[in-house]
Amino acid sequence: MKNTVTNEYFPATAVLAGVLLFWGLGLFGGLSLLSNYQSLLTTLSWLLFVYAAAVLTPLAGLIAVVDLSRRWLRNRTPGAGGA
Repeated sequence: MKNTVTNEYFPATAVLAGVLLFWGLGLFGGLSLLSNYQSLLTTLSWLLFVYAAAVLTPLAGLIAVVDLSRRWLRNRTPGAGGA
């Protein structure tokens, strides 16, 4: 487990997995809160959270993919010293 957590790919992979999990849950009914009666403040808070997540998760996913590909290409280069 320690080797996995200290792996250079782990942070970006964890972010990418979180983004995919968020969108996967959203596709399979994560917005069910809106179908039940809730107070106005609860509904508005949930909508604000979903809006922020919908804006920020694609950005985080893109940064994670760029980081993973950069590290993979760097490690494929002959004579790469590694970190």
